Formats: sequence, C-alpha cells, structure tokens
Amino acid sequence: MKIAILGSGFIARFYAESLHSQRRKDYLVMVYSRNEKNAKRFAEDYNLPHYTTSMEEAIAHPDVEVVLISLPNHLHEAAVRECARYKKHVICTKPLGRTAEEAKSMLDMVEEAGIFGGYLEDLCYTPKFLKSMASIKRGEIGKVLWTKSREAHPGPHSDWFWDKEKSGGGAIIDLGCHCVEIGRNFIGKNIKPIEVMCWADTQVHPIDAEDHAIGLVKYANGAIGQFEVSWTFRGGMDLRDEVMGTEGTIWINSFLRTGFEMFTTGKGGEGYVAEKAESNTGWLFPVGDEAHELGYPHMFTDMFTAIEENRPPLETFYDGYVVNAILDAAYKSAESKLWEPVILEDWRGDELIEQQKSWTSYDEDHYIIKTEVLPNGDNKVILKHKKTGAVTQKVTQTNK
Repeated sequence: MKIAILGSGFIARFYAESLHSQRRKDYLVMVYSRNEKNAKRFAEDYNLPHYTTSMEEAIAHPDVEVVLISLPNHLHEAAVRECARYKKHVICTKPLGRTAEEAKSMLDMVEEAGIFGGYLEDLCYTPKFLKSMASIKRGEIGKVLWTKSREAHPGPHSDWFWDKEKSGGGAIIDLGCHCVEIGRNFIGKNIKPIEVMCWADTQVHPIDAEDHAIGLVKYANGAIGQFEVSWTFRGGMDLRDEVMGTEGTIWINSFLRTGFEMFTTGKGGEGYVAEKAESNTGWLFPVGDEAHELGYPHMFTDMFTAIEENRPPLETFYDGYVVNAILDAAYKSAESKLWEPVILEDWRGDELIEQQKSWTSYDEDHYIIKTEVLPNGDNKVILKHKKTGAVTQKVTQTNK
C-alpha cells in the first residue's frame, strides 16, 4: 500500500525505517511536514517522490491510499478530519487524543466516513508481548489478577511534549497510554475499567505537567492494572511488564536490559546506542533492532493486512478512546486524591460482571490455602474448615 506520512520527526523516522526495511511491500510515497526543510530532507533520506507543507495536499494526493499520523498530539484531530473528508484510511500514533472527548471525536469521524482507523500502540506488538498474550489466552497462567507496566526515561525528544496544552499532559499522557493498553490486553479488553487511583507530581523539570506518576486501574472482574511512568528516570529507557495470574507469572524486560551489554572508552566517536540512552561511554546497553524490539514490524503488518482483509486490527481507534478515558480518570484522581470513575460514553465490551471466586477443596470439610515442601523434605498443607473457618495445618513426614 502507498502511504502518506504526516510528520518528519523522531517517531516518523522510526516508522519509516520499519516500513522501508527488509523489502516490505507497503511503502511511503509522500511526507508532510510543517517545515519545508525537514520535509525535503525526509523525502531525500527515504527516496520519496513527494513532499509538502500542506496537510490537505498530502492526504488528498491521488497516489496515497493510507495516511500515517506521526504528528504532535494537538494535531491528531485535524489530521483525522481531513482523512475522513477524503475517505483515506488512517493509522495514528499514540495517544489517539489528548482527552477522551477528542479521541471519541476521531473515532466517530472514521466510523461515519467508513474508513479504517488503526491505533499505533507499538508496545502491544512486541514479540515478547505477543508471545505472552498467546500464553495468557491458552490459560497457562490462569485468571489474570494483577498487571504492572513501567515506562521510564529522562524525558521526550521534542519541545511540544513539554507543552501541556499541545501534549495534553506530561508523563501520564505520553507513557501511561502504553502502560494502560498493555494492562488492558493482559486482563482482557472486554473487561470494563471501572475506576482509577493515581498519584502524580512534577519533581524535576520546570514544566506545568507531571513528570512522574503511579496509578491503579480497577476492572469489573476485580483485576488491577498498575502503571508506573516517569520522565525523571536516569540511565536510558526502562520498559518492563509483569502479569500475575492464579496459575502463573510473566515478567518482560523489553528494552534496558535485554542481554546485550558492552563497554567502551568512547574512542570510536559519537555513535548511537539506543533510544533515550544518556551516554556512549562506559557500560552500555544497546538494542540490536530497535524497531523490531518495539513492535513496529508486527504492528504495521497487522494494520495493512487488516485493511486488505477488511477486519479490525489488534489495536483500533476504539482502543485509543478507552485508553484516553482511563487517563482522564487518572488526571482527575491525581487532583482529587480519590478513586475516580472511568467515564465511557460508548462501551462495547462485557457488561459489569460478578466477581466469582472459587476455592479448591482438600476434602469434604476443608479448603486448601497453600501446599509446600519444607526444607527437611516434609510436605505441609494449610487448610481452612468450610463451616467453622478454622485454619489448621497438616504435615506429612518423609521417610529418609
């Protein structure tokens, strides 16, 4: 498919590298930038036949079949409006909007226009994440009870991120969108998010938005999704996820410590190490193929295959809207210091479900609380009486 990319900055170049690597058949033909010099340079770097400083021209161009939005947050809605106007399929970088209201507007636009709307949440397409999801769907860790997703680094690259009006916030809107959607996938997107408790503060940078936050998202089935986000972390970019289920646990380290380490005195010059790396001397943690590790090839393959097959992608504009609604509640909670409800005008998942709890029986009279093998080899089982509630233990000695 022939693609127009809106934007020529940091994330646009990541997208272009992914799309134009390894002889992919989906390729860029047009770049739009607000800066003509940047547009021209981008077109030359990726051998694109067209570049422009007119968003309308880029979207309306007859060669363009799909529009890829990699613009600052405050420009997403206007770009989607033009895509709907010209009936061009659209895929948009995260977050979809600055608020749920803005995201819902974009969702309505694509649905009313009858065009494809894909949400570019790359961290839900990393190889480790996809394999984890397959295990969870097979029931290998049982019912998911708790998830934790962490993204922390020294701060974003471009000035607009640090402008609360343009970005919609700080670390929560920038990084929390990743973490929340990762948790939604692990818990189940059909499970309704109910309420959020969030702490946020501006600890280091002279900005109006938060540079550090921690939040809890409670879901209708009792599961908890935890997010930790920061623009104050030193030492690179830390991307980690954890999932705890009734039958197992998953730990994922996606970036900072992935088994690739090297030491250098810096004699070789100013070489690139990895995204958000703060040093190129001493012990370093490079990333072999950043686009692959961050999920871009899998993400674009899913998006363009979904367009061809006339099906929804794994991440849709609707998902982007739900994420924005959860983040809206997080911002309210950070102000009120209370649990705040997630307001979803359009919920397409399961209705509120009863939290069902079942206990494993040991015998007719007792439930099992825990079993374990002691250091001496004995087997211990801790029991609860079904009627009286009394907790007891039973030890079976091993014969040595």
